[in-house]
Amino acid sequence: MEKAWKDNLQAGLRRGIKKGFEGFIWMMKIVIPISLFTAFLDWSGVLVHLDFLLKPLMGFLSLPPEAALPLLVGILSSVYAAIAAMIIFPFSPGQITLMSVFVLTAHAMIQEGIVQGKSGIHPLKTTLVRLGAAVALVFAITPWVGSSTVMPAAATGAAFANLDLPGMLGRWAVSTASLVVKIFFIIMALLTVLEMLKTFDLIHPFVKALAPFLKLMGLDQKVGFLWITAVVFGLSYGGAVIVEEAKNGRLSSDDLELLHLSIGMNHSMVEDPPLFMSLGVNPFWLYIPRLLMAIAVVRMVRLYQVFFHRHSALIEKEEMHG
Repeated sequence: MEKAWKDNLQAGLRRGIKKGFEGFIWMMKIVIPISLFTAFLDWSGVLVHLDFLLKPLMGFLSLPPEAALPLLVGILSSVYAAIAAMIIFPFSPGQITLMSVFVLTAHAMIQEGIVQGKSGIHPLKTTLVRLGAAVALVFAITPWVGSSTVMPAAATGAAFANLDLPGMLGRWAVSTASLVVKIFFIIMALLTVLEMLKTFDLIHPFVKALAPFLKLMGLDQKVGFLWITAVVFGLSYGGAVIVEEAKNGRLSSDDLELLHLSIGMNHSMVEDPPLFMSLGVNPFWLYIPRLLMAIAVVRMVRLYQVFFHRHSALIEKEEMHG
């Protein structure tokens, strides 16, 4: 018994370290090119020429024009790419917090929208809800975290625009190397822990223990495993499980819609937020606002579903007696 436990432990550690290293390499293929591309954009002065367009758009979110690039990269690509773009500019802590919350809520919209579209919800619906939630969250937390539509005056020396090419590349290398080291240790630890949970089959007991929390979230316990799958592994990694379960027909269209609206705003909750902690963001802002927003959205949609079904039932009854 003890030998079997040790063998499982060693096997889980080996798989976790292997997956952690593979995941780290995969991330670096995104982070390094994106951060270098962003540095070149800033250094070339392209963003300055787009100031007339970016300033009002970002001002709406209480952010400087430079924030447009990390947000756009995050929406189209991933949180890793957004972080790579964020570290290039000398944003204030408040600005980084707002961008982090926005990107965590609305990232990889095309890829993840397709995954969700294949498993129970229209891609346009989940995309619009996530974008709307991201904007609403930024508005809601701005008074608490503080932000400005201009870059911090004390940090303007960290920009790339006034450097020659070797100086720009050197500064980029230093800032990126610091982030790379942090991401390495975070992703290795997280994926190793996740692999250990899978090895000792601790995911299902965890789902049962979360039943009261799922109720608070406005979700039925029967979607608990899928919710945990998305929260732990994300929409991209956990997408296959969600798609397969949706095909089985055990869940109603209403259950799937509520599930997708919730996980659209709260997925990869184990892996992604700690990456933004490496930028100094308070964990509270990375978790609590999105959870509260998901609860509000799910409960509003559930009320609509109840009203819609009652209204449809009344119409059918009237038609039968008509």
